[in-house]
Amino acid sequence: MADIDRQEDTQSETSGTRRNVEWSGQDTYWRDNYGARPYTQADRAYEYYQPAYKYGHESAFFYGDRAWDHEVEDDLARGWEQARGDSNCSWDEVKDAVRDAYERARSL
Repeated sequence: MADIDRQEDTQSETSGTRRNVEWSGQDTYWRDNYGARPYTQADRAYEYYQPAYKYGHESAFFYGDRAWDHEVEDDLARGWEQARGDSNCSWDEVKDAVRDAYERARSL
């Protein structure tokens, strides 16, 4: 996958439209809503899931209008070690959060 550490304000060409890869508003959305997601655990704070949400959000812009499929999932799984930064969560623990943010970003 492309370097997701690129500038948060970069824009991406997708299907002839420009969309802004702006994370801060999405960070607020996920912080307010993560606890209601079926894959989250009550004893885990938002900060546990935050790198996964950011990774999914930014990845959606890299893949353009491509729907989540096994190929996308496999590619993102391979990139998780680098994308997670200081997080110690495994791909299996956060893949549903990555997908959730990926699909939300595609709908924006």
